[in-house]
Amino acid sequence: MARTAGSHSDITGPRVRAAALRLFARDGYAAVSMRQIAREVGVQAGALYNYTPDKQSLLADLMIGHLTQLLETFRDDSSSSPAARLEHFVRFHIGFHHERPDAVFIAYMELRNLTAENFARVESLRRVYEDRLEAILRDGVATGAFDIEDTKLATLAVIAMLTGVTTWFREGGRLSLDDVETRYWSMVRRAVGA
Repeated sequence: MARTAGSHSDITGPRVRAAALRLFARDGYAAVSMRQIAREVGVQAGALYNYTPDKQSLLADLMIGHLTQLLETFRDDSSSSPAARLEHFVRFHIGFHHERPDAVFIAYMELRNLTAENFARVESLRRVYEDRLEAILRDGVATGAFDIEDTKLATLAVIAMLTGVTTWFREGGRLSLDDVETRYWSMVRRAVGA
């Protein structure tokens, strides 16, 4: 099948992923067809298969790409105090996800549409990230800096609370992003008994 005039492989692949991300976040994975993605990118539907084997692979690649970037970007300085490490985690998580609301929405709302194999791949990456936060919380408990009964439960609660910012925060609102990070850090600090 001929390539649409003006399309180039080095830019079309990223455009396919960007269009799929927007459409999946806006309409839901199940409601989006490969034809819609192709139309959004400006290529023929058959050309998409040069960039992805199928829609399921595209969804998994978007989620895995988001989580891989998250893991590569987050840095924990284990020589710092547990409180400083936790504050860094809080601010990092909010800031990183604020810049990627569509990826966050898909990463949480479209898990149900993954095959068992793809779900396992995504879940293992999520667990690595959760484990990084739980290590901070365990260190805080061990040093007496935090008072937490169940570090796994606290990990999941903190991540859910921080991720929720992407659903309501808007630039130009009552609070700046820095204000939100500061207030959430205060809430998290109290939640872990610091």
